[in-house]
Amino acid sequence: MVLKLHILGIAGTFMGGVAALARELGHTVEGSDQAVYPPMSTQLESLGIALRQGYRPGHIAPDCDAIVVGNALSRGNAAVEHVLDAGLRYTSGAQWLAEQVLPGRDTVAVAGTHGKTTTSTILTYLLQAAGREPGFLIGGVAEDFGVSARIGAGSAFVVEADEYDTAFFDKRSKFVHYRPAVAILNNLEFDHADIFPDVAAIQRQFHHFVRTVPGRGRLIVNGEDARLAEVLAMGCWTPVERFGLDGDFDWSARLLEADGSAFAVLRAGRELGTVRWPLLGRHNVMNALAALAACAALEVDVAGVIPALAAFRSVKRRMERLGEIGGVTVYDDFAHHPTAIATTLSGLRAKVGAARIVVAMEPRSNSMRLGAHADALAPSLADADAVVFLHRPELAWDAGKVVDAVPGDARAVTDVASLIATLCDLLRDGDHVVFMSNGGFDDAPRRLLAALGAGNGESGIGNREEPHA
Repeated sequence: MVLKLHILGIAGTFMGGVAALARELGHTVEGSDQAVYPPMSTQLESLGIALRQGYRPGHIAPDCDAIVVGNALSRGNAAVEHVLDAGLRYTSGAQWLAEQVLPGRDTVAVAGTHGKTTTSTILTYLLQAAGREPGFLIGGVAEDFGVSARIGAGSAFVVEADEYDTAFFDKRSKFVHYRPAVAILNNLEFDHADIFPDVAAIQRQFHHFVRTVPGRGRLIVNGEDARLAEVLAMGCWTPVERFGLDGDFDWSARLLEADGSAFAVLRAGRELGTVRWPLLGRHNVMNALAALAACAALEVDVAGVIPALAAFRSVKRRMERLGEIGGVTVYDDFAHHPTAIATTLSGLRAKVGAARIVVAMEPRSNSMRLGAHADALAPSLADADAVVFLHRPELAWDAGKVVDAVPGDARAVTDVASLIATLCDLLRDGDHVVFMSNGGFDDAPRRLLAALGAGNGESGIGNREEPHA
């Protein structure tokens, strides 16, 4: 039966994927959101999905059959209050996915504080290379597929499994809805300080997730993560395979390049093949091991698909190289946690050697804005030669203390225009500048490229005076 759905929070990475799946199933889809920016807004436009700015009751058509509510909306929101007062039928994105897409599928759910999107994308790419035609819902637009979600013709469905809460009316983590046959537990650290009081609360949610994986299934677990070991110690009823680099694990890797761009894959100590790919960093080697182990759990010939990773293009906004002007290379990265920042910069440092790395940082996630990661933020930037923070007025903590603690050159500005101007003055030929934010960042990376191009013409940045040390 064809339904008309209105999705509240449609421009979010998860809800935008729900919209794409609903559209592919033949439903009429519309939606509204407060903040709209690429790549999700671009995907929605290409699918012909009507998108309204702002959460106004009038944006919800009277003939909608159901409202799908994102977890960014709370009681007091005008659209939410309208849905409740009018007695409209509503559900969460995670529940809609669990009821309308996942039944009858071999669901593989990818959980963890870091690496969910990249690991989900690698896994989907490998299943595609194996001819499985998987469905997927990923928290970003996969470069190799051009979309963040599709139904797929095969039995497998890959879902990025977030531990964030489901909706204003369902405070469980989203991933407990998915009931996967195979689950990846990538890592576990404290995050989402707006809903979790401590890491033990997150561990409890992960254990609720573990409880949903059947005995016939498989748990693919980071064997280096002590907090995940504690989760499994609470009770485990599913066969476990562990992956890691430093230790004796079911799945491991031998680095052939220090930057992680080449490594041998080993299962139970036996080499299956060599990966040579564009991605960098130890963390991405771990992501690949998790994805390959999940492929094996689905009876894919792992040795046969390893060579396909040479052409893997990852996900938009995961160290996405946007361009180079005047010898300055610009990257866009979806950074939200100090550990992810540190591992990303470490991989880039191994790649570029002594070249300067400049970071433009927007502390935007709820945990960042609340100051939960303030003490760890400066050390995570150790591989950067210079850092420019966007300290918006609403930031709740003193960025000055973080700026002072950064090992290299660091400064803070209050708006994106000042950020771009500061970077233009700071950058020189040969630099690598990484924009780090889990939001739209007011399109700052592309604005910098435009400013560099306009300011330097064809002759490049190197013609300007060297900035003072």
